[in-house]
Amino acid sequence: MEPKVGDRDGNIAKSLELIEAAADQGAKLIVLPELCSSGYVFETREEAFSLAEPVPGGPATNAWAEVAARRGLHIVAGVCERDGDVLYNSAALVGPKGHIGTFRKVHLWAAENLFFDPGNVGFPVFATELGRIGMAICYDSWFPETFRLQALQGADIVCVPTNWVPIPGQAPGREAMATILHMAAAHSNSLFIACADRIGTERGQPFEGQSLIVSSTGWPVAGPASRDTQEILVATVNLSDARRKRNWNAFNQVLRDRRTDVYDEMLGANLKRGWY
Repeated sequence: MEPKVGDRDGNIAKSLELIEAAADQGAKLIVLPELCSSGYVFETREEAFSLAEPVPGGPATNAWAEVAARRGLHIVAGVCERDGDVLYNSAALVGPKGHIGTFRKVHLWAAENLFFDPGNVGFPVFATELGRIGMAICYDSWFPETFRLQALQGADIVCVPTNWVPIPGQAPGREAMATILHMAAAHSNSLFIACADRIGTERGQPFEGQSLIVSSTGWPVAGPASRDTQEILVATVNLSDARRKRNWNAFNQVLRDRRTDVYDEMLGANLKRGWY
């Protein structure tokens, strides 16, 4: 998707068009890019606040909840969330019965620090009829703790709305560093990851595209997509494989083999251990 900064109504309409198209192809869990309702490169705090909304209850989350109810979908999408006088770079999870949960980006990138507060809800995992769903946003994925903490809580899949940008040292035409990071994270935590990136250039900032869906084995099952073309990736997966096939051989299971006598099982986080 290529959101247009400042055009919230147009972005919501485009997101609904793409959601309907994905549902027509059989999708049940749909992931949209980071800040897809507002655009990304804000010029002022006033602009950012003008494009923000409460979650739930704002125009974007209401629209996504309506189509989720009508089509029997679960949707994860990036939204500029306003909570009083504070803004968060957030992802909303909605399902057929409405809003399920919200994730707030933990690790802010570049000028995001001028507009957003760091997320304050940690890395929640939500039980749904499809499976246990976690979320992350863009730069969060550069921190191994993001996926490990969700795996330890029993996540089957982590949905990643994102706006990847070129990384220094990247050779022209080479795959985005992010695609490699997510393949490694899926493999080393035995969970599925679905990444939805944006395309285009916004106020001089180019984006990488290359959305992908990664199996719990670490290998892509859809994508990477192109760098510059709007498209929909669809894959059929069995989320229970994230747990059922976690034993790699007679001796090794990647989460069970952790040396919790050497480091804290939950990395010092005040989180309840899930089944893994």
